[in-house]
Amino acid sequence: MSKAVNGAADAEFLDGHSAEEIFQKNVSKTGYTYDDLICLPGTINFGVHEVTLESRFSRNIALKTPIVSSPMDTVTESNMAIAMALEGGMGVIHTNLSAEVQAEEVAKVKKYKNGFIMHPICVPASMTIEELDALRKKVGFTGFVVTKDGSMESELLGLVTKRDTDFLEKRGSTPVSEAMTKRAELVTAEEGIELPAANQIIRDSKKGKLPILNKEGRLVALMTRTDLKKAAEYPLATKDKEKRLMVAAAIGTRPADKERVRLLAEAGVDAIVIDSSQGDSTFQLDMIKFIKKEFPNIDVVGGNVVTRLQAKHLIDGGVDALRVGMGIGSICTTQEVCACGRAQASAVYHVARLAKKMGVPILADGGISSPGHIVKALCLGAGAAMCGSLLAGTEESPGEFFYSDDGVRLKRYRGMGSIDAMKKGSDDRYFGSGASVKVAQGVSGTVQDKGSVHRYMPYLVQGLRHGMQDIGTQSVAALQESLDNGTLRFELRSAAAQREGGVHGLHSFERKLFT
Repeated sequence: MSKAVNGAADAEFLDGHSAEEIFQKNVSKTGYTYDDLICLPGTINFGVHEVTLESRFSRNIALKTPIVSSPMDTVTESNMAIAMALEGGMGVIHTNLSAEVQAEEVAKVKKYKNGFIMHPICVPASMTIEELDALRKKVGFTGFVVTKDGSMESELLGLVTKRDTDFLEKRGSTPVSEAMTKRAELVTAEEGIELPAANQIIRDSKKGKLPILNKEGRLVALMTRTDLKKAAEYPLATKDKEKRLMVAAAIGTRPADKERVRLLAEAGVDAIVIDSSQGDSTFQLDMIKFIKKEFPNIDVVGGNVVTRLQAKHLIDGGVDALRVGMGIGSICTTQEVCACGRAQASAVYHVARLAKKMGVPILADGGISSPGHIVKALCLGAGAAMCGSLLAGTEESPGEFFYSDDGVRLKRYRGMGSIDAMKKGSDDRYFGSGASVKVAQGVSGTVQDKGSVHRYMPYLVQGLRHGMQDIGTQSVAALQESLDNGTLRFELRSAAAQREGGVHGLHSFERKLFT
């Protein structure tokens, strides 16, 4: 843990400056970004494995990993939200979906159980073997559940595998029903079974697949021997009192969004994030009051804000957390187009100071491109960092991978203020839904493949632990205590110092983030 200064003797040797000296006694009246600052090292008396990252997403939601995925349509849907919650963080499902579809995405997260396939691909009994061959080629696996109408929560009829169809000749006219293994020959389990018990059934029966049925005999999930081998425990997982994964969802401030909130609440959403580039509005205050009155058990995250006055208005309105950042995302052009916003380090520090006094956590939203930036956000008082580009390009983000001309595997990534995203509905975030001319406040681009969140998040977490160890603090609480008492020290970096702090002086190099 960070040691308090031991009287005047130790104070004499303190280098750098406290955050208060940099941000509140700022003679130059300059706004600072994360890259303008460097944290000075402290004393290490603990191992990196002893660093804990517990923090808060909102008043009532704790996180073991202070990372949240952004509500962007190229970042967070149910797959990302599940992965983030399993890794101890939180996902916020974007609002560029119909209210019904967004609620379905929330329900997928709440129903998820590790080791269970909650949405297996089903086929109807009438499908021909030739059509099945085409489906196998498309999805890359060969075994399918057969249900009455080819969908989940339909009556189970059987299973069809490659072994069932290998030697069939009339593939264009033979239906799946003639080749499949009938339900009477299958081993099944009832809805509600726990992972260890299901594992034991598969072992005892020596079957490859275990359909999970409700009392009416309808398919609700599937387990496979392969997935059981891969299934891992996630001790950091963010779960509610009923041991379900926790999830947030974004909404706008239109009157129609009140009905969206009702559907999300029915689906079990844990927090609502009001998604606006400029959150200090009467529209947002009205929505906050509506949600807190109608759904008092759902936490409300307000924003975005970058000043203390904005923050005070929303805190007075009843928010449970604040989202801080305006115009600093890698795909955001708000500051350029609208001449409005704030440098992110300054915004996080000033808003966090006020919010902490009122017991409201903040999410540092935007400007995060490395684990070091997350460390700095925590150092300045954030409860967690909200990340977009950092998580875009992972397997769990929406969209398909494609290859560039030089063979690099990519995914599309766009700002919610881009014209493409606004055409899908996000213009309300920028108060532009009724405008005849839509002004872009973001761009569309591509990001490189980062692999699975389950490999990428451990890299980010380990980076955070190493950063906090170097600073000399063993927990986020201790880190922010040292921020308050001035023992956490910073220096401002010149442009040359920033260049020196990165890779330099090489003819070429290859960057590998982790192994």
